[in-house]
Amino acid sequence: MQAKNTGKEGPFHAEDLAWKSASAFFGDELIHWLGIGERAVRAAPTELVELEVRHMYEDFLYEMDNGMLYHFEFESDAVTAKDLKRFREYEAATSRLYDAPVITYVICSSRVKNLKDHIREGINTYRVKVIRLKDENADEMLELLAAKPSRELTREELFPLLFTPLMNSETRQLKRIRQSIHILKKAEQKLPENDIQKMEAILYILAGKFLKEDELAVIKEEIVMTKLGQMIWDDAIEKGREEGERIGREAGERIGREQASERYSRLILTLNKENKTDQIIKVAADPEYREALYREYGI
Repeated sequence: MQAKNTGKEGPFHAEDLAWKSASAFFGDELIHWLGIGERAVRAAPTELVELEVRHMYEDFLYEMDNGMLYHFEFESDAVTAKDLKRFREYEAATSRLYDAPVITYVICSSRVKNLKDHIREGINTYRVKVIRLKDENADEMLELLAAKPSRELTREELFPLLFTPLMNSETRQLKRIRQSIHILKKAEQKLPENDIQKMEAILYILAGKFLKEDELAVIKEEIVMTKLGQMIWDDAIEKGREEGERIGREAGERIGREQASERYSRLILTLNKENKTDQIIKVAADPEYREALYREYGI
């Protein structure tokens, strides 16, 4: 799927990774943005192990304040009958495990207009709630937030910026990602630094999936000027300055940025291959943890 979308190496299943990361760190914002009135009490484990010793991995699961469990699946292709059978199996196992009713929401970035939301088998009808991202207009959202004073921006308003690359738009994904980064930078004085870094990291993941190499280079230059960029590259730029004593300060800092970019990208790719998606956004907010992983993987 990744080769189909980008034709280049990059994080595998980047959309799933971005959604799972957003769900983990911005649960309330995600739920409210989707029009769900209830509040999540906590995230629940998504790995289900049955007596057959068969693992089933849900994308995300919330325990809600109404006593129900809301199960989220993220799909980049059309929803098929096979998908719905899999979701029904997840629901049955989850409901049995937690002894609680389960509702499944399928968040889909496919361009398909009429998405399948139910199947009938025998006397039973199984149904999910489908949310189509292409029904959201990224251009209108970006224009509205860009015009708003930074002091008025809220975390809940900014959250949808993370998925502007997946929404409907008249502009290219490169422009949408750049605009989103600029708006997040404008909000740096209003929101906690960790929140901004995590949001920028999720946009960086999607940029790695959708953009060509020359376009990604543009985003890397934008990221340099953000909170995430300062965190990722400060240490490498310092090492570049040491080299700069020999070849010049400007060249040394450029070398530092390039080395840091390559190092960070390799770490993200490694964690994704090992299915350690929960750690990817953590490395964007915790410099000590990131350095520990660099040492652990010899990067």
